[in-house]
Amino acid sequence: MSAPVSSRRVLPTLNADGTRRWLKPRLYPGPKWRSRRVVAWGLMVVFLVLPWLRIAGKPVVLLDVVRREFTLFGRTFLATDGVLLMLLMLGIFVAIVLVSAVFGRAWCGWACPQTVYMEFLYRPIERLFDGLPWKARGREPKNEGLRRAAKYVTFALVSVVLGNSFLAYFVGTDALTTWVQRPPAEHPTPFLIMAAVSALTMIDFAFFREQMCTVICPYARLQSVLLDRRSLVIGYDARRGEPRSKGKGKPGSGDCIDCRACVVACPTGIDIREGLQLECIACTQCADACDSIMARIHKPAGLIRYASQEELDNGSTRGFLRPRVAIYAVLLAALLVALVATASTIQRADVTLLRGIGAPFELQDHLVTNQIRVKIQNRTEATGSFRLQLLDAEGAELVAPEFPLAVPARGMRTTSVFVRLSPQAFTGGKRPVRFRVSDAAGFEKDVRYGLLGPSTPSAAIHGASP
Repeated sequence: MSAPVSSRRVLPTLNADGTRRWLKPRLYPGPKWRSRRVVAWGLMVVFLVLPWLRIAGKPVVLLDVVRREFTLFGRTFLATDGVLLMLLMLGIFVAIVLVSAVFGRAWCGWACPQTVYMEFLYRPIERLFDGLPWKARGREPKNEGLRRAAKYVTFALVSVVLGNSFLAYFVGTDALTTWVQRPPAEHPTPFLIMAAVSALTMIDFAFFREQMCTVICPYARLQSVLLDRRSLVIGYDARRGEPRSKGKGKPGSGDCIDCRACVVACPTGIDIREGLQLECIACTQCADACDSIMARIHKPAGLIRYASQEELDNGSTRGFLRPRVAIYAVLLAALLVALVATASTIQRADVTLLRGIGAPFELQDHLVTNQIRVKIQNRTEATGSFRLQLLDAEGAELVAPEFPLAVPARGMRTTSVFVRLSPQAFTGGKRPVRFRVSDAAGFEKDVRYGLLGPSTPSAAIHGASP
């Protein structure tokens, strides 16, 4: 006995019997589509060119995860810059929330790489080889097998370019150029990485397609908290369109003639007339389709348009400014100010002072000896020679065998120094001092440090242990 088949489609990309529903949306090249095409091609050019650009000899963007170095606009940040990374991630999150509260899913429809490449690169290639499905009327194109093979070969070549361009953001253009020019046998691991990224790109855009938006991407499922009734969405004006009627309409009917142009144009396969749905990516293709039909039947455009839920439901045209938007904007501005202020404090080197391994201090020849480990991270592109001075410690002896300390470019070194001081210099077992680390290029940083010693001078005289 066969299992019952649902009469209702569960997902736009699935048929009622559970098989894959392949979407081939019809193209209505209206004004919104033309604007999106300009934005999309601009973003593609930026994506391909950005990793090759340099500022002061450094890449504009390089996210070197292996070395834990992140270069943005010619400035390199390290994994130790935890506060900066936290502020950056919080800023991105708040910016997404703010844009969503005001403009809805504008990112998804206009700037998301999945939409940009799917709708303005892979689908045009597919239409070039397969023809326009809405004009075929059930007829298979000539030389279908050859056309299909050529289409997937083209998909594969484009995927290799996009995959390698994506890798350039993480390994750098110099390493990528070397990988491409050398035979795979000389660098099997990088070759496998390149092949895997290219294959995943091919699988995504050639086969998985809109399911990335409808099944995997979590953004759609966050709409209920990111959007409100005054956020801009792509919506159907039911007050104007209902009741529907076939043809040019009947007396008393709405403007919607149930032509389903909005449905066949949707790249995720939904019917926008059913209201806001998580699969809607706000790409405006349904709006262009509907406007073209309205023009034919001599009705005003905008039956499907950018609008808020309040406007669609009751005609309210209140602006986008509201308390939550103001709060998000102020919070984002504060995060950006904090990010810039924190980034401006980053110097040529990071200096960290750590206590020596073992006893906190030693008593030798009636002197207290502290071992301090000095860790210096050189942020510059040249080897640095760093000097060390002890301040605010009159009568103290600094023993620094390795100073001046040579630290390689973007490298780190740790060495030990010793401070010897009379027990009488300590109060309650402590003595605050300052260390100054500097180099010939003008770098100078003072670091406070607390030396440890005996709680009373008499304890040192009698040879008390630490």
